[in-house]
Amino acid sequence: GEGMRALTNTIVAVLAGASAALRAAPSAGTARQYGFRAPHVAMVAELNKVEVTSDQVDGPTFHKPLSTPDPVPEEGVEVAAKLMRSGALFRYTPGVLSETALAEADMCEYTGFRYTVGFNSCGSALFIALKCAGVQPGDEVLCNAFSFTAVPSAVHHAGAKPVYVECTNAYVMDPDDLRARITPTTKFLMLTHMRGKVADMEQIYAIAREAGITVIEDCAHALGIQWDDVQLGRSALAACYSSQSAKVINSGEGGFLCTDDPEVAARAYCYAGCYEQLFEQHVVSPPVEAFEAVKLETPNYSLRMSDLSAACVRPQIKTLEARVAKYNERYARITSRLADCPHLEIPAINPRVRPVSDSLQFNLLDMSSEQVSVFLSHAKRRGMPVGLFGSPGNSRNFRTWQYAPTSAELPFTERLIAAAIDVRLPLTFDEADLDLMADVLLAAIDDTVAEEPAWRLAGVVHVSIRLAGGGRVLPSAEGPDKLGTAAQQARGDSCDSSEREGQHAASPRMKAHSAGPLGGAASPNV
Repeated sequence: GEGMRALTNTIVAVLAGASAALRAAPSAGTARQYGFRAPHVAMVAELNKVEVTSDQVDGPTFHKPLSTPDPVPEEGVEVAAKLMRSGALFRYTPGVLSETALAEADMCEYTGFRYTVGFNSCGSALFIALKCAGVQPGDEVLCNAFSFTAVPSAVHHAGAKPVYVECTNAYVMDPDDLRARITPTTKFLMLTHMRGKVADMEQIYAIAREAGITVIEDCAHALGIQWDDVQLGRSALAACYSSQSAKVINSGEGGFLCTDDPEVAARAYCYAGCYEQLFEQHVVSPPVEAFEAVKLETPNYSLRMSDLSAACVRPQIKTLEARVAKYNERYARITSRLADCPHLEIPAINPRVRPVSDSLQFNLLDMSSEQVSVFLSHAKRRGMPVGLFGSPGNSRNFRTWQYAPTSAELPFTERLIAAAIDVRLPLTFDEADLDLMADVLLAAIDDTVAEEPAWRLAGVVHVSIRLAGGGRVLPSAEGPDKLGTAAQQARGDSCDSSEREGQHAASPRMKAHSAGPLGGAASPNV
């Protein structure tokens, strides 16, 4: 009745007031950093909703969504609105200079490639890159075992079979394992720079040249990243970049195929939806002869980028270099606050790489699988639901790719992703936010290590030891008296981990550490 309605109105008023107060005082989180007890508040800013839960949290908490995308600049908003008002939204509107064609020219100028083709997604660009490279149904394509589902999906879409290559503890392709998986029939490599992490490119390409392998680079996360002062991807037959909303250029969804090869470019344009003489509307285009040679034999898949997406992207390409410096300054700030924690490892960046560090990844150390789960719970409880690459539902976990399953075990990658944490660093977050995020991560680790697992309380301790040669001794399921190196147990051979890590120097944090729970396998922090 009236009493219930009055109570409901009071609750709504309180929540609205709390929401308004939090919006008006962005530094309010700072007041909660140390020692204050406060209800856990989760906000959905766009809807002005506040969810209050009953749990009380001591110490730092965070209240901004990590999924926050970078905004589209007003210039892009105005151009997109003008397009919608005109109705000229078709990819080849007669008499209209296409925003997609202009974005392709902008990408050529930024990356140094001769040709760029805009696509509706980076996944589409990867698929078409494989088709342009000559991949046929049944062909094997070497791919990173640590990647995103869009990569094996592109290989599957092309009718080919992915063959997965192990990663190092720095999340990049292991050149030794790459060499081991090449067969006399291997012709293609799809090299992924997952989360902008860069392998030893000199070694990877030396192996590819030696085996006569064509390389396509998945640069979804790599726009702006340089190897020896050159945009990553420039050595490949084709490189594909993403403008999905979590990337450094944001159109919600979109991608670009970049190449120096005129035939690849002409085929890519035709696959994307160019027909008849429409190639004349491109700003940057291969010679007419290249189109005439391929256009009748190349199907039209209608995958070209929308002009609305291109309108969003163009002003962001122009400002990317300035933002790269900001991304990297912010990354240095948060990693410096985490550097002294003995329970996590942030892999070093190769000095030959100019990174674009718009996200943070680290490996949890000295933790069993149970403790990793506890850490995730504590991070979420404190308002930062970070990602675990190896979680059963994460599409970056190769076990979820059931449409293209691995034909061989991938023990190193599987163990790594079981303790590899993923944290976005949205550009809209300020320095105080980054400091608070670091404090929350450290607090979640402290929460975790404070909870003694049952096997420790039972007085059972397993120990793993780093060998002088770089291998690691792991406890076996039969007890601590039967030991073997990680590589020998996992792959039946010897392996120097310094080689696995390529140009990345071994972190001082990769020290002797405790193994997994009683009677189980080793801790996933290898």
